[in-house]
Amino acid sequence: MTKPLRVGIAGLGNVGCGVVKILQQYPDMIAARAGRPVEIVCVSARDANKDRGIDISAYEWLDSPERMAGDPRLDVVIELMGGAEGTARNLVERCLKAGKPVITANKALLAEHGLELAAMADSSVVPLLYEAAVAGGIPIIKTLREGFAGNQINAIYGILNGTCNYILTEMRETGRAFDDVLKEAQQKGYAEADPSFDVDGIDAAHKLSILSALAFGVKPDFSKVDIQGIRHITADDIACATQLGYRIKLLGMARRVADGRIVQRMEPCLVPEHSPIGAVDGVYNAVLIEGNFVGSSLLVGRGAGEGPTASAVLSDIVDVARHLDKPLAGRPVYGIPALELEDAVWGGPEDILAHFYIRLSVLDKPGVLADVTAILRDHKISVESVIQRGRSPDQPVSIILSTHESRQSDVVAACSGIADLDLVRAEPTVMRIVQF
Repeated sequence: MTKPLRVGIAGLGNVGCGVVKILQQYPDMIAARAGRPVEIVCVSARDANKDRGIDISAYEWLDSPERMAGDPRLDVVIELMGGAEGTARNLVERCLKAGKPVITANKALLAEHGLELAAMADSSVVPLLYEAAVAGGIPIIKTLREGFAGNQINAIYGILNGTCNYILTEMRETGRAFDDVLKEAQQKGYAEADPSFDVDGIDAAHKLSILSALAFGVKPDFSKVDIQGIRHITADDIACATQLGYRIKLLGMARRVADGRIVQRMEPCLVPEHSPIGAVDGVYNAVLIEGNFVGSSLLVGRGAGEGPTASAVLSDIVDVARHLDKPLAGRPVYGIPALELEDAVWGGPEDILAHFYIRLSVLDKPGVLADVTAILRDHKISVESVIQRGRSPDQPVSIILSTHESRQSDVVAACSGIADLDLVRAEPTVMRIVQF
């Protein structure tokens, strides 16, 4: 009989329980695809007495998940605890140093410590697999590392956070304000009690950093991702974008620009409503890849949740099982050995040419528009269209400008000057317009 793959699971949240359910409900299917049975030996989580809706009585409970690193019974450890530091990091590092394969869904850990972990995996000649860390049910890691191995990747664009995409979709479809929709998302379980990680763009930026390293063969550097979340987006922005034929999406971009520099940005953007990216609504994720031979390819699917993310973990389990007797030494974490990853030259706003959306809150007084356009002129920014929403001699009104192609650094500088005008009542809202 073929030797089973014996696994330990650290973390029994939604994803961990989802993995257990699949292995319990479909053992024969998984065994057929893995080439051997998959057996859960032990599990670990914060609370041994919590009712998780699954039967884990057949598995040994470990109060300390770090014990899995030295457990000779285990062929692979599955880390589903999350977090860039603490127990999760200790467990993964100990496993790799001990020569034990690791499967993880921990995007924060990979984005912030991925280079060191990749070097450990290379040194020990064991796999560190993480399909579940980015975009859940979309097989984007395997697609980049294997499916597009014959391409030079020029750009990646992604809707990488389902919570933000749900909020922006509901704001557009219902006309409600951000705070109201966020509260509903929390009630439905789409957003955490503390939603900062999602709505401030950090979760999605972690994922973008991982994709950049894979796509461009560079050392991952989360600190070089320019991040802006969606808290400042108003119902007025949504309505104006719709009027102009666009939808607002929290969009990640990793792109090669002049002289080989790489720009990484996570920020709300306007995209054409009838574009493939514009049509991705609700909790769905999407990743658009531009390769020199394949052209543009779009992958769409559920980006989070028990089922999609557990499914991604199972794909990595099958990979390890298929190569149990000959570890995946030829499949480095980021597609090439860690020592061969390049030091990227990171670009900034001065490297980005685009059309821009600018919303101003101003007092409706003579001369205000002339003052605004004078500042734009001084920064070599040409206005394409102007929309005024509302009319009041006493209350601020919104003026919406769209620009011709301009440098993002120039637009930011101009808006800083506009914010200082006496008749301007709030910081300008600026978003790139991205054409697909």
